[in-house]
Amino acid sequence: MKRVLTAAVLIPLVIIALFRAPLWLFALLVLGVALLAAREYFDIVKAQGFRPMVVISYAFMALLFAVSYFVARLFTSSAAGAMLVLVGLPALALFPPLIFLLLSLGREPISRALPDAAQSYLLLPYVGFTLGLLPVMKEFSSGPLYLLFVMLLVWCGDIAAYYVGRAIGKHKLAPRVSPAKTWEGAIASVIGAVIVGMLLFHFINPIANGFRSAHLLKPPTVEFDHANLDSPSGSKLAPWWFVVVFAVCVNVSAQFGDLVESALKRGSGLKDSGTLLPGHGGVLDRIDALLFALPVGFLFYPFVMNYS
Repeated sequence: MKRVLTAAVLIPLVIIALFRAPLWLFALLVLGVALLAAREYFDIVKAQGFRPMVVISYAFMALLFAVSYFVARLFTSSAAGAMLVLVGLPALALFPPLIFLLLSLGREPISRALPDAAQSYLLLPYVGFTLGLLPVMKEFSSGPLYLLFVMLLVWCGDIAAYYVGRAIGKHKLAPRVSPAKTWEGAIASVIGAVIVGMLLFHFINPIANGFRSAHLLKPPTVEFDHANLDSPSGSKLAPWWFVVVFAVCVNVSAQFGDLVESALKRGSGLKDSGTLLPGHGGVLDRIDALLFALPVGFLFYPFVMNYS
């Protein structure tokens, strides 16, 4: 019951933030989620005996989201923002690992320098760069709608895996990492994501109209035409077979994300990453699949929403 109630509260808040929050507020909200996930990540790392550089990691995370915000603003914006992006992105990729290595030189024993620096830096690509895609993708044409679809593929796949795995799951998927996960659940997750993906893209215009009626999607918004239809207007959506490929790739990447976080927790002897969300564990427990699915969704966007 706690699991259902928490989801019933969080999902509407996510939808409202996606469709109604201005970019600066949305970026701050996602940064807040990222910092909560970072704290839980560091708890996992510390439980394994590492000593991450927490403060400087948080500072880099905030800087990363500032750059992400200006990347998103590029779709509407200024030369100054473009310059910051051109300088900021390479700097965030190059300098943090070097700075972590320098700071780790004072570690005792010195054998901890490299693992502590590596664990500190890993937070940025694992949580920072992945969640940093959210403000950028929100500013794409029909970005909020596309992001919601990606999230629904992840959520519905997770629900299918959970219930099918509990009902008929017999063959363990990865017993060393997550003993409760089964091949039956994993296959059900893929099938569920494919069905949901095809339904979402088949009914995309009625769904978009529903969001407009609820004042969550701003009119006028272009009508979508499926690529297999001969129409000169609107945005061309991918054909059904490509939507299947898209749904499978998003779902499989999400399942990998779930397994990776399970491995991190098992290595630390923890059941959940935290206790913030009743019935769900911690923030990292709820976004682990999304962390791997978002980069895949980012790569697929030009082909799914504007197929040619």
